[in-house]
Amino acid sequence: MIPARSQPTVYYIRHGETDWNVAGRLQGRRDVPLNARGRAQGTQCGEILRDLLARDGRDAAALDYVSSPLQRACATMELVRPALALPASGYRIEPRLIEIAFGDWEGFTIAQLHNRDPQRIAQREHDKWHFLPPGGESYEMVSARMRDWYESLDRDTVATAHGGTARGLMAVLGIAKPAAAPLVDIVQGEVYVFAGGKLSRYA
Repeated sequence: MIPARSQPTVYYIRHGETDWNVAGRLQGRRDVPLNARGRAQGTQCGEILRDLLARDGRDAAALDYVSSPLQRACATMELVRPALALPASGYRIEPRLIEIAFGDWEGFTIAQLHNRDPQRIAQREHDKWHFLPPGGESYEMVSARMRDWYESLDRDTVATAHGGTARGLMAVLGIAKPAAAPLVDIVQGEVYVFAGGKLSRYA
């Protein structure tokens, strides 16, 4: 676990809703766009973040801004930044923030996989942290790249990314135990603040 005193603050935003979210499909690395509600959530997160920074006397322009390379995260960032009086495009792409890969399972719902691959689904439900989907990635692997990313930060940062990467970061920072982290629901349309070894949510 990284000592709290050496932890930069991360203002973390899960991308807005997509039609695959609505359908319950595993997205992983599939580049699914935001739907109308997802775009509204991106704007809402910008307004929440603007108010948070104003409350704390923070200068939005002094923060770093990074996004997962997937379009649902980039579009969310481009909706967040104008609420902070910043140009939509002024952020960096961070490959390590890409969503957990579900491999051959991407595009299916869990209910469908219960019928198609019941043995592996049972293994996943027993131990989500170590489970490796066929052609995919485990939460343990995601956590390793999130640790690498977090340790590279040199200032407080706004990140738009995914539920899986948020869970990996929670484990890295000791906010949730590895076995529990994959079970945490990461909500769209809210801003999560990782600061001082703690996690706060703002809606």
